[in-house]
Amino acid sequence: MGRLMCVTLILMSIFLQVSIGQELSSKECENLGFTGLALCSDCKTLSEYVKDQELVSDCLKCCVEDSDDSVSKVTYAGALLEVCMRKLVFYPEIVGFIEEEKDRFPSVKVQYSFNSPPKMIMLDDKGEHAETIRIDNWKREHILQFLRGKLKSAASS
Repeated sequence: MGRLMCVTLILMSIFLQVSIGQELSSKECENLGFTGLALCSDCKTLSEYVKDQELVSDCLKCCVEDSDDSVSKVTYAGALLEVCMRKLVFYPEIVGFIEEEKDRFPSVKVQYSFNSPPKMIMLDDKGEHAETIRIDNWKREHILQFLRGKLKSAASS
């Protein structure tokens, strides 16, 4: 009975989002930086760290409900942290991660690309681009938490 009620609530939520036009296109979501946060549970986790309701609301507009068979969340084999070297001065949290934390994640490589905003390019098992997540305003703790949850090597250790 409880499971049926939960499914009904989820379906009502989806219907409500679609009927009010709350769902965003994948391009709009990518521009907001949410392409790698595919599961709504990730948005709920984000809300624990970021107290900006508008940001969390945008995240919820770009997510997919978790299903019972998604117990193990989407994980990636590795990541590229891409950033413009000239713009690093504007991102002290990312500099701190690169200088002090990056070595804890051997599957994360730093790639300097002219005029690129800071982003994580998540890689699949073949080393191919799977998702891109903008991390402009992320704190170091958020980067660490994200990588621990999304990288296979970090999740298994």
